[in-house]
Amino acid sequence: MLNATLMRCFLALCLIMATINHVIAGVKFGFLWDYGYGEQALLASRLFWGSLTLLDPLVAYFLIVNPKVGLPATLALITVDVIHNGYYVYLNNQWLAPFFLFQCAFLVIAWTFSFRIKRSGFVQAK
Repeated sequence: MLNATLMRCFLALCLIMATINHVIAGVKFGFLWDYGYGEQALLASRLFWGSLTLLDPLVAYFLIVNPKVGLPATLALITVDVIHNGYYVYLNNQWLAPFFLFQCAFLVIAWTFSFRIKRSGFVQAK
């Protein structure tokens, strides 16, 4: 079984990989890119997607340095991200799009790991 530190490192690594994707998209298309949704993409959505370039690595940092902050921040971030992106997935019938499936998988893994990490007492001990 994975221990709490390895679970937190895995979650942080996933967030860093997401950061790299957002940086590449930002450099290639601009940090207010519509992610292919064109006029459908609201300015607030573009701001949200752009903000992930900073939020993802910040949350990854806290997962490692201060899991008492990092774990709930991770859960909040991925939950909001899936709900937000789910809106566009719904509008465009993209339920099986790989990006959305990976985000949903990360959501499930993050919540599952969070229960195990909390049960281990690791977060409370810090």
